[in-house]
Amino acid sequence: MSGDGDGKDPAGPAEGPARQPEPSGVDLARVALRAAKEQAKARGAAAQQKKQARRGGGLRSGARADGRDPLPLGAAINRLITERGWETPAAVGGVMGRWPQIVGDDLANHCVPLRYDEDPDERVLTVQCDSTAWATQLRLLAPQLVARLNADLGHGTVRMIKVLGPGGPARRYGPLRVPGSTGPGDTYG
Repeated sequence: MSGDGDGKDPAGPAEGPARQPEPSGVDLARVALRAAKEQAKARGAAAQQKKQARRGGGLRSGARADGRDPLPLGAAINRLITERGWETPAAVGGVMGRWPQIVGDDLANHCVPLRYDEDPDERVLTVQCDSTAWATQLRLLAPQLVARLNADLGHGTVRMIKVLGPGGPARRYGPLRVPGSTGPGDTYG
């Protein structure tokens, strides 16, 4: 019986998967040396990263401008406002600082901007006046004032001006109070 058709290997009996010889001597030393080199390289890379982080991230100073260069104060503030998305609140804050130039000295002496609601659905500028007469005057001028503010700040920045009347004196409750009266506040607002 020959080994042609019976499916057996003529070189010898089949023992399953071929085995690799285990490293010994020089081969074992090479494997250990390679592993030690890789570990040392990893430790060195970590130490180098720490050192670079302490020195400023590995960036070197040079002739070209980079993000670490000093900036003038105005440029630094403008960059911060742009990065944080504070353009509209900063512009409205500038309006509050320039209020007399925008509305005129007479109105500015009697009406003071209090706050700005920057919610996209609201966009309301709240202004308080020192008398009901000035509050009425500001209510009549509100459409023109909104148009002037939007021309200065950008379209749609202010949608409405909320006008508050005077606060009135503090309420005092005492023995001479008339029943049903709201006190000195009933002539304000």
